[in-house]
Amino acid sequence: MIRRTAVLCAAVAAAVALAACGEKSEPSGSAAQVKRLTLMLDYFPNADHAGIYEAQADGEFRRAALDVRIETPSDPSAPLKLLAAGKVDLAVSYEPEVLLARDRGAKVVSIGALVQRPLTSVIAVGKKLRSAADLAGRTVGTAGIPYQSAYLKTIVAESKAHEPAKEVNVGFDLVPAMLSHKVYATLGAFWNYEGVQLAREHRHPSILRIDRLGVPTYDELVIVARTNEVRERGALLRRFMQALARGHRSLREDPAKGIDALLKANRDLDKGLQKAAVKATMSSFFPSDTTKPFGWQSPSAWAAYTRWMARNRLIRLPANPTAALTNEYLPGQGV
Repeated sequence: MIRRTAVLCAAVAAAVALAACGEKSEPSGSAAQVKRLTLMLDYFPNADHAGIYEAQADGEFRRAALDVRIETPSDPSAPLKLLAAGKVDLAVSYEPEVLLARDRGAKVVSIGALVQRPLTSVIAVGKKLRSAADLAGRTVGTAGIPYQSAYLKTIVAESKAHEPAKEVNVGFDLVPAMLSHKVYATLGAFWNYEGVQLAREHRHPSILRIDRLGVPTYDELVIVARTNEVRERGALLRRFMQALARGHRSLREDPAKGIDALLKANRDLDKGLQKAAVKATMSSFFPSDTTKPFGWQSPSAWAAYTRWMARNRLIRLPANPTAALTNEYLPGQGV
């Protein structure tokens, strides 16, 4: 306990050197300013979270005068509920889920993108799935999530297929449903994870990314805070996002360190799969526009995706389609 306190005090002293080139630093002074943050992941620790665990293992959060506690949810629907209820400080979630939660009245806002493009894909094994038109009249398994149904309808319609696909709710058994030939293909598995796993197992997956099939692009994973706290805790959120950015830059320079930290957090993971998945995901951790900072969220892309959700009657169209996000607390942003 004494050693941990000493480490945190040293972190505060180091926090004055927090800012990298182009970043707005936040002042810190005494040990009393060390703040504890509870971050709820969207799922069990996996390759998508490697940069988070890298930041923790490298001491980036401590140097930002933060004591970050990483928790895993009991189910994927829990993080935003716990966040809205004040049980956790930040949550990792999905852009569609943030928009759905806000439509239901939750006072939450995305403060940065963790994975900056869609991972959700249409996948088939042992078949030559060349285009979405091949899904016409075929059975496609989904996890039963409403916006996945809308994805499937959009994809098939955009392909000009002669008949619709037949959706089957297989829950989260997407890979077993494919391998048992219960369905022709699935929509909902990730190209960077299940797709990589199937390829490593020589299952010869055919993978179609949904943002290349007519579905508007979106941020697959985002960091979410409570709307009424972003102003009063702005300095803390900026320190967190700066530390997270440095963790991801370190991950890019040396993926092995992040993977080792991840494996310590979840000893059930297969190292080879995580290494391959992190490699596949790496570019998606960073904005395609290299002039933008880590965590950048495109307001125009969010607005387009919000309008798509409204057209598909998943949400009501808000008066301000970009109110669900803020880039103010990203490195180099804000005033």
